[in-house]
Amino acid sequence: MTPGLIDCHTHLVYGGNRVEEFEKRLCGVSYEDIARTGGGIQSTVQATRAATHEELHTSAAIRAKRLMAEGVTTIEVKSGYGLELRAERRLLEVARDLGTELPVSIKKTFLGLHALPREFAADRQDFVNQVSGPWLETLAAAGLVDAVDAFCENIAFSLAETEILLQAAKQLGLPAHVHAGQLSDMGAAELAAKCGALSADHLEYLSAAGCRSLAAAGTVAVLLPTAYFTLRQTTPPPVARLREAGVALAIATDCNPGSSPCTSILLALNMACTLFGLTPEEALSGATRQAARALGRLDDIGTLEVGKRADIALWRIERPAELCYGMGANPCVGVVHRGKLRGSQPTPPRTPPAHSPR
Repeated sequence: MTPGLIDCHTHLVYGGNRVEEFEKRLCGVSYEDIARTGGGIQSTVQATRAATHEELHTSAAIRAKRLMAEGVTTIEVKSGYGLELRAERRLLEVARDLGTELPVSIKKTFLGLHALPREFAADRQDFVNQVSGPWLETLAAAGLVDAVDAFCENIAFSLAETEILLQAAKQLGLPAHVHAGQLSDMGAAELAAKCGALSADHLEYLSAAGCRSLAAAGTVAVLLPTAYFTLRQTTPPPVARLREAGVALAIATDCNPGSSPCTSILLALNMACTLFGLTPEEALSGATRQAARALGRLDDIGTLEVGKRADIALWRIERPAELCYGMGANPCVGVVHRGKLRGSQPTPPRTPPAHSPR
């Protein structure tokens, strides 16, 4: 028995897929080159804008159920594939509806700064201002935003642009996450720490100063090994340095159509161990206690303690390390979400058998 697992970084709701780009990367085209030539996130934006609420809901529910089957009881879901107010709202509404209709808890994150939409190519600042002002305010007022996020990277948004969104969120009392250090170290981790972000995610490129900043701020490092694997990256996050600094390490799938089409939290745990050198204990903590910390919910979920929500995963295993050991195996045999066994039905009253005359 463990706490219910927590996938604290996903892009679960989107239209289409990016299998063509997968083939291109296998032929040597880089993720950055694909993005710069109009592919990558932009291609998913096009497919997502064209999809209906029902289409987005149907595909996202399939992905959510795959995660749930592996003991996941809480999923963080980011927007960011709409890049216009109406489409971003649709993504967040689908995420909300998943949490209402399925026995899983959903945390909704407005990834307002994910990529620059083509219609704003001539005016980046206007887009940043729209996202950080009226878009964020409208979505927050509708109860669709639990946190904000930004992709702070040389192919996405600068430190200054990211900080505008983070400060706007702070004014509304909303916590933040930052996509930091996935492709380069431009100081995004330090910015996340400076702004008091709950987490900095990816961190393949992270300096010693960045590690110290995260530790001082209590910002969680969310490691995403399946994205690292899919992009065939060769610079892993500096796990030893993060450990030494005392930074909490969380693990997530980064489920998305481009860099991590993964719906297996157990595979993410395995790769955290085999690719990044985490111990099985660290990896399991990363998908429970530290993932809850990354979502700002450690007071309610992530550990089995009196007074916390009864989110529990049941496993047919002999030792916890088996959850990180098997690839393609799923030893989950039951899940309790909010104190109720998933899929269970009330036991009908027993009807005494009729007595036939002898």
